[in-house]
Amino acid sequence: QVQLVESGGGLVQAGGSLRLSCAASGRTASSYGMGWFRRAPGKERQFVADISWTGGSRYYADSVKGRFTISRDNFKNTVYLQMNSLRPEDTAVYYCAAAPVGSEYAYWGQGTQVTVSS
Repeated sequence: QVQLVESGGGLVQAGGSLRLSCAASGRTASSYGMGWFRRAPGKERQFVADISWTGGSRYYADSVKGRFTISRDNFKNTVYLQMNSLRPEDTAVYYCAAAPVGSEYAYWGQGTQVTVSS
């Protein structure tokens, strides 16, 4: 069992930055692949970025490539999403998720709201 708690969301002006954190607890949390997703009002959940348990592989949605950076600190069992050059269309609830190696995402956090004003 893995528990995930996101933090770091808030209100920011377009062009600004935020760093989201996802603290994971559980015996094997550091061995899970981790991802960030978002859901904007009236839209389906969207993949944002993910990172392998070693941190050696990272993937990004085209819409955030070059602006967002995913990273992890396995000693702290924490995954980060650094978001720069934010745009109003980045407004959404951001969720982190954990996937056992070779499996689908099985654990989800409660989400943190990010609002970007124009």
